[in-house]
Amino acid sequence: MAGNTFGQIFRLTTFGESHGIAIGGIIDGCPAGIKLDFDAVQHDLDRRKPGQSKIVTQRKESDTVEFLSGIFEGVTTGTPIGFQIVNENQKSKDYSHIKDSYRPSHADKTYDNKYGTRDYRGGGRSSARETACRVVAGAVAKQLLSNVTITAFTSSVGDLKSNIPYADLNFNEIENNPVRCADAAFAKACEKKIMEVRKAGDTIGGVISCVIQNVPESLGEPVFDKLHADLGKAMLSINAVKGFEYGSGFAGSEMLGSTHNDLYNADGTTKTNYSGGIQGGISNGMDIHFKVAFKPVATIMQSQPTIDKDGKATEMVGKGRHDPCVVPRAVPIVEAMAALVLADHFLRNKTAKI
Repeated sequence: MAGNTFGQIFRLTTFGESHGIAIGGIIDGCPAGIKLDFDAVQHDLDRRKPGQSKIVTQRKESDTVEFLSGIFEGVTTGTPIGFQIVNENQKSKDYSHIKDSYRPSHADKTYDNKYGTRDYRGGGRSSARETACRVVAGAVAKQLLSNVTITAFTSSVGDLKSNIPYADLNFNEIENNPVRCADAAFAKACEKKIMEVRKAGDTIGGVISCVIQNVPESLGEPVFDKLHADLGKAMLSINAVKGFEYGSGFAGSEMLGSTHNDLYNADGTTKTNYSGGIQGGISNGMDIHFKVAFKPVATIMQSQPTIDKDGKATEMVGKGRHDPCVVPRAVPIVEAMAALVLADHFLRNKTAKI
């Protein structure tokens, strides 16, 4: 299987399956001399782990990361950083009913078609459990980007949307509610909605917004590796993501240039930020802000018509432990992928000029 590595200089390669012995990864290209805060790494993993609230999957995993190499006396050595997270609470029998059939809108059939074999236990390699590895690497990348602040939060669940500008939100509120909204009242409405959907045996999607502050200027390459293009690829690589927009996004297509142009202040900043902190594929020092849209989880606890591996019609009802909405647990994943992109471009930018 190709495509298990992300990044050019700061690179992450992940391994493992949802119901295997362990998942893990290798971080290559991390500079030597970074004193790691291991509690901060584990904190981000705890934000992503299953079983943390009543609105997420009840799979119980401690998601404790064990570093195997590349660190000596708490400091990175410049050599590959190996790590693993042991799987502790697999219930593979929950998936025996899909051994020979396919969940609608899931990767089951495309995997079977491509490889001729499929680990049906929790989705195998296609499981979102793999994203725990990204969170570990992203937490390390954040510590390389010591002055940069990356903040993601839930801005919509289904048709419930928060239209408050991020500058007016209280980011301290994000970790005070299980939905990870930056507005307490909106969080309660979203939590209620998710619980209603879960009770009905259904699932629901949503949107995560992300704001990156104190970004250095000049990150990003102006042709194929534009900063926003790499951020888009990073976000679209996350399970269940269906859309990405930055700055003014699709709304910008409805504006006139005279309105959309970000006029300069005397200090080089801009009066508006429709560009989303990126111009010509290169960061301009303003806040980078973007949105990531997540679809409803494919596995639902309702009967649905489907087909088996021989193409014969059959019925399926989801079993096991699944998120009714992936958005709350995806917040730290979005932050992690943003950190990986910025760390990679930060190191690449060292070769821009003498």
